[in-house]
Amino acid sequence: MTWTDLAPLGVELILLAGALSLLIVDLILPPGDKRILGIGTLGVFLAGLLATWTLPLDGLALGGAYEGDAMGVFLKRVFLLSGALAVLAVQGHGPKAWPRRQGEYHQLILYSVLGMSLLSGVRDLILLAVAFELMGVPLYALAAWQKRDAGAAEGALKLYLTGAVSSAATLYGFSVLYGLSGSTRIADVAAAVSAHPSPLLALGATVAVAGMGFKLGVVPFHMWVPDTYEGSPTPFIAFLSVGPKAAGAAALVQLLLPGHGALLGTVMELFLVLSAASLVLATLMALPQSNVKRLLAFSGIGHMGILLMAIATGTVDGLASLLFYLLGYLFTNAGAFVVVHAIREDGGDDSIDSFNGLVHRSWFLSGAMLLFLLSLAGVPFVVGFWAKLFVFMAAWQAGFEWLVILGALVSVLSLFYYLRVAKAMFMGTTERRDEVPMHWSVRLAVSICLIAITGMGLYPNPFVAVAEAAAKAFLG
Repeated sequence: MTWTDLAPLGVELILLAGALSLLIVDLILPPGDKRILGIGTLGVFLAGLLATWTLPLDGLALGGAYEGDAMGVFLKRVFLLSGALAVLAVQGHGPKAWPRRQGEYHQLILYSVLGMSLLSGVRDLILLAVAFELMGVPLYALAAWQKRDAGAAEGALKLYLTGAVSSAATLYGFSVLYGLSGSTRIADVAAAVSAHPSPLLALGATVAVAGMGFKLGVVPFHMWVPDTYEGSPTPFIAFLSVGPKAAGAAALVQLLLPGHGALLGTVMELFLVLSAASLVLATLMALPQSNVKRLLAFSGIGHMGILLMAIATGTVDGLASLLFYLLGYLFTNAGAFVVVHAIREDGGDDSIDSFNGLVHRSWFLSGAMLLFLLSLAGVPFVVGFWAKLFVFMAAWQAGFEWLVILGALVSVLSLFYYLRVAKAMFMGTTERRDEVPMHWSVRLAVSICLIAITGMGLYPNPFVAVAEAAAKAFLG
């Protein structure tokens, strides 16, 4: 095996080398404040991002089980950015909250992103399963990082149990697809479905999609989401709510869209039902929430319904809108959770009441949170508006008019629970007038997200063009 054979895996090799190097540094450093590990992890992510522009990442690797293309590069950037934001936001928190486990936290984030990065170019069922687990297993430990918190233990246990069910269902579905097609190559499976469609092939695809639905947290596989979000460290949730969700969407695209969407056709009805159920139930469950993290959890479930809508189109426009949506959602949702983290660091308890009168204590945080909420709701002219609009346009052209109308109605209804937080910030009362203390890393993370959502909202065309080129590269 030569370097040419591994060239498409350049980003993955950087992540692996960085993780192993940081492990050695962690063992060498004396106990105490190890902020250097966080800075090193950021350096690894930045090196990976630089590699997506400088290294030749196209071509086949691992005997054809992996293929690098423009869509894979786009997704790698999303995953690397999600990891970098999560590590950046925790720089001031980790040394105080878990001084003896700083290295392990960053190691687990790196390995999870490594699994996501592999998912961006899988062409084989075995590699897809391995990458999916490499992404998912570190998340179980990170969800329970606040190990003395009963809520964290409950949320982590639910994530672990649903993750185990997810893995079992996915592998069972893959085994059925392999047994009937005689190959683990996704292209061969799609060809077998086109040539010899059968109920068993549809069953295998359905079970595999259901297994992946657990990772995405779509209805009815969503039961772990609100409890895990509430009990886990907030900087980690800023990562969990975007990175793994984008990776799950990428895995569904890699599995279902090759071969002119042969496998997608066998699960189309399931996709539409899951999308509609996620949109409606998530909105109804978010309305009465008084905990901001739980509110954002149900909001995220609704957004997964929109992602399924984009995948269901099976078109270049649908895939391009999905990629653009993932990039916009990354900065929007991560930014919202980093603001929640800043309030919690100041003594808040994640309740909406903790945001009362925030405008009197921090114009920066209250203004940023307002824009993040408006973007999640799809209000002009931040990135969330364009992201939803492009998905709805692609779905309408694909013939899903009823689902688009439902999505638009749900988006309007979502304003009620998003604006409850905005009302607390700008109209709520508080006796405190001291400035909200913020670590430099938190301020930087919020600023990056804020610049991204406003920049992409005012000038979406360059990002849309890149997403369209990536979609065309994958679908030919």
